[in-house]
Amino acid sequence: MKPSEKQHFKYPRSIDDAKKLGKVLSRYKEQHFYTVLSGITAVYIMLQSFAIPGSIFLTILSGYLFPFSIALTLVCVCSACGAAVCYYLSYLVGRKLVMKYFPDRISKWQNEVQKQRENLLNYIIFLRVTPILPNWFINIASPVIDVPIKPFFFGTLLGVAPPSFLFIQAGTTLQMMTDANAVWSWSSVAILAFFALLSLAPVFYKRYKLKVE
Repeated sequence: MKPSEKQHFKYPRSIDDAKKLGKVLSRYKEQHFYTVLSGITAVYIMLQSFAIPGSIFLTILSGYLFPFSIALTLVCVCSACGAAVCYYLSYLVGRKLVMKYFPDRISKWQNEVQKQRENLLNYIIFLRVTPILPNWFINIASPVIDVPIKPFFFGTLLGVAPPSFLFIQAGTTLQMMTDANAVWSWSSVAILAFFALLSLAPVFYKRYKLKVE
């Protein structure tokens, strides 16, 4: 790697960092595709595992470096695996801290989860699609309020897909982006709203069926 490139070989904390890193990695991925893919995968899982903010820039960068199907699969799988690691870390060592610093949020969410106990998969998908609760809070709070790992994992895997779709698509024009918030528009909000309602459709249908019967 050239000295001029080494200075840009760092974890991106802004769009400008992502642009510079994208240029470096795009040059090397032609001959070292799986090395670049593995590196981004490892960093993404680490960020999710320890609830470190900033994975949005890796999502955008993935859209710039890889074909859409690979980028979306990478982001969804890494998000689910990293969230699962965070889930177990919180289960093992974080219960007291979570209850100490977020008692009101935990109590409120615990009541909501009890109401949705039969539809937890759809509920987790809905939470991941919408910005109602931050992802890091969902990751650390879920084991505390006894959300099982299975709906948590698959709800994350499916729920992060719609917002990731938007950022990956934006990543194809990374070098022209000036701000990560440029992704948001009325059309993108409409897309997320559609998928949020779609995630709840089975729940509404089940309730409707019970009323009819």
